[in-house]
Amino acid sequence: MTVSVCTPEEVPQLVASVAGLFAEDGGVRDPFMDTGWPAREGTAYYIDLVKDPGCLCLLAAGGGGHLVGRLCRPNPLRPGAVTAELESLRVDPGHRRAGVGGELVAAFFAWAAESGANETRVKAFAANRGALEFYRAQGFEPFDITLRRTA
Repeated sequence: MTVSVCTPEEVPQLVASVAGLFAEDGGVRDPFMDTGWPAREGTAYYIDLVKDPGCLCLLAAGGGGHLVGRLCRPNPLRPGAVTAELESLRVDPGHRRAGVGGELVAAFFAWAAESGANETRVKAFAANRGALEFYRAQGFEPFDITLRRTA
């Protein structure tokens, strides 16, 4: 599977993959998730990211999936940390368990290192056990935990 940097012309493919992620992950696990956001605002958002050297937007060939990463702003409470965050990752159901996710993450790690990051982070829903197992297999480990209470 070929992984490439998303061009402005390919943003519609990226938005379609992101919409799939919203529908199958956030839309199922978060009752407040706005699953209409990608269709409504995704194109403008991702066009800006594609042009931003502090962001990485990748596509897997043939509609196989996407990855979006970004460098985080410096944190004055953690002055030694240069962090790259994996913001969004989806592999199309027809391409899962074929190494596509690993290729996307490997490209993200390479970009993060080239960009000077000394740590990478990713967030996943606690109920998404498949994602948690995948990220652990890529070398991520638990760091902090967010707890919430709905009214």
